[in-house]
Amino acid sequence: MVWRHRLAWGLRLAAVRYRFQESLALFPALMMVAGIVLAKGAIAADKALASSVNVPFTLAMSSNSAIWLLATVAGAMMTTAGVVFSLTIVSLQLASEQFSPRVMRSFIRDRLSQMVIGLLVATFFYCVLILPTISGGATDPAPPISLTMAVILTLVTVLGIVVHLDHLSRGLQVGNLAGVISTEGQKLAAAFDRVPEGLRQVEAQPAAAPEDALKIRSRRSGWVSQMDRGQILQALPPNTSVRLETRVGAYIHKGETLSIVWPPPSERSQEKLVRAMEIAEARTMLQDVDFAIRQLVDIGLRALSPAINDPTTAVEVILRLGSLLRSVLISPLAPTTLTDDAGRVLIQPWNLNHEEYIEHAFDQVRQTCLTQPAVAAALLRVLRMLIAFVQEQGHPAHVGALRRQMQLLWEALQNEPTLHPEDLRRLGLITSNQTDPADHSHT
Repeated sequence: MVWRHRLAWGLRLAAVRYRFQESLALFPALMMVAGIVLAKGAIAADKALASSVNVPFTLAMSSNSAIWLLATVAGAMMTTAGVVFSLTIVSLQLASEQFSPRVMRSFIRDRLSQMVIGLLVATFFYCVLILPTISGGATDPAPPISLTMAVILTLVTVLGIVVHLDHLSRGLQVGNLAGVISTEGQKLAAAFDRVPEGLRQVEAQPAAAPEDALKIRSRRSGWVSQMDRGQILQALPPNTSVRLETRVGAYIHKGETLSIVWPPPSERSQEKLVRAMEIAEARTMLQDVDFAIRQLVDIGLRALSPAINDPTTAVEVILRLGSLLRSVLISPLAPTTLTDDAGRVLIQPWNLNHEEYIEHAFDQVRQTCLTQPAVAAALLRVLRMLIAFVQEQGHPAHVGALRRQMQLLWEALQNEPTLHPEDLRRLGLITSNQTDPADHSHT
């Protein structure tokens, strides 16, 4: 039986909101509609106040001058819109080449860029719609409200362009970009253990399913973008168990098993179960904090590549990874097993644990930084600070995984033939806790 891929309302709204934020067309289109509505309102206001000699706080201008002004503004807006679009595309290309293709989303979803594009298009439509309403002789007055609004829109748009250029230049700085990604990841980490209303955590149950359990297979290939755990259980009849065979952030192929359910539910319940999980064409950060780690690691790896060779950027990324891991490691993970009052049980055996987050954050950077003593030193210092932090916060269980990263890095550095003995000695001091972990001194 073939089902259409439809999402539950909660997931659908979240997906629409996310795609709206990452669209260079939708927000400008809304502002364009607002410009059209504003033009119609200004025209109606001018007609209603046609008998007034002077309208307070408006500009007075002859019809010929107003036509010339509006035509000039309309032409300039379209020309500038092309320039802003070009700058946006160039920034996307630079971000993709210099940092990583994964970080392009941060530039596409930038609200200020979308707003400036929308202002340009809205001002153009406003002027074009106002122009046909201006008639009369050379000395006849132009509609004061419409003309004043056109001038205000033009001034606001010009100011927005200046602010946008400043914002764009700052956005291309790796520190600001990495900070945005890290902050977004920290917000997701804070919601790790959020349990939907009506569900409660129970002791982990055996993950083995009976032989007659039903396998729900994926109807498409893509990234598991989000899932509604409450909706998953509500889709099933009472006293039913479901085990998820994937997790948020994982890629799944068409035909692979999404979940296993026992006893087998009705076809209607199966359809609702499929709708409670979104599989998207591209990976998103709707519920996937591991994607934030992936983006930061990609920037660091690109910086350490021979083509770019920018160790300072790699150090910046490691520091941001440390900030993100501080939130991840003290945040309780999502419960492995949930149940409700109807006896439904949800088992999630494949969710990432804290040790896996540590590995994803540091493994590849650790393997790549061996010929860069400054980067290796930064990584050792961040690991030391994380060890001290988790101990202070009452999470000593994470110390072993962090110390393992330090040990693996130190062993690899000792076997690196290109390192000078003095550099190796300094790195050894950091590893052995004999230097300031925050690098406040030059010991």
